[in-house]
Amino acid sequence: MAKSKLLIALFGNTHQTEKSRYAHKVVELLKKKGAEILIEREFYECAKQSIGIFDDSHIFSSYDFEADLAISLGGDGTFLRAARFVNNKGIPILGINIGHLGFMADVNPEDIPHIINDICNKNYVVERRSVLEVALPEPNPEIFPFALNEVAVLKQDISSMIKIRVTVNGEYLTTYSADGLVIATPTGSTGYALSAGGPVVVPQSKSLVLTAVAPHSLSVRPIVLCDNIEVSLGVESRSHNYLVSVDGRSVRCNENDVLTIRRAPFDINIVRSANKTYFDTLREKLMWDGDLQK
Repeated sequence: MAKSKLLIALFGNTHQTEKSRYAHKVVELLKKKGAEILIEREFYECAKQSIGIFDDSHIFSSYDFEADLAISLGGDGTFLRAARFVNNKGIPILGINIGHLGFMADVNPEDIPHIINDICNKNYVVERRSVLEVALPEPNPEIFPFALNEVAVLKQDISSMIKIRVTVNGEYLTTYSADGLVIATPTGSTGYALSAGGPVVVPQSKSLVLTAVAPHSLSVRPIVLCDNIEVSLGVESRSHNYLVSVDGRSVRCNENDVLTIRRAPFDINIVRSANKTYFDTLREKLMWDGDLQK
């Protein structure tokens, strides 16, 4: 029986078209390996001058697609967008970093030939990453309910804090007076939560982290919880509304809306080079190899 072609779904940065030359390189290498390529439509419209013409059967614009593997060309924001498309399909995602920091998209552009060769030879590691699901009493079509990084509640105006009442499995935890609260997965612990003073949490820890944004108390510290619990948030605001951010996509909610956050019933699979570990990425991205005494 003939071996079926490797089917790759390609996503990319839709804002920095000057970086689309990397897409041309990826497409060229994949074609040489005999892979079949699908391209997300919005990215294709930005990059088609660099990557050439694809017929409509190889371009998709909805969540209704299938592939053996997805490749994200960009930074972590592009990776999160690819994850939204993949959703619960279980398709592994490889992130090639042509953005800034890149914790999820951690393959450097100069390593593109090597990683393409590895994925075509199935020489890679897949890490399962937990996802958060956020629910309102009534579904809001503006909120995509799943987050690979974090769910954050934030004040909408610049003049006053909000109060966030937190319960865990129905038990009252505390009420934060702050500019906001970030509920992060281990994957998201190196994102917004880290900039707000939260800890770095390894992906396999089966936990989530609550980190207040600019709290009005020196005693407030981040808290790490098991991810098999349900967190409910009730918000009081002087303006009677607040923002909910799900992996950076924000929508305004009324203060009567109580958010419920729990682990989603599926994971996102991240492709890692067989020669690179999570700790390698931490040392590189956080510059932990530097000798501060020099």
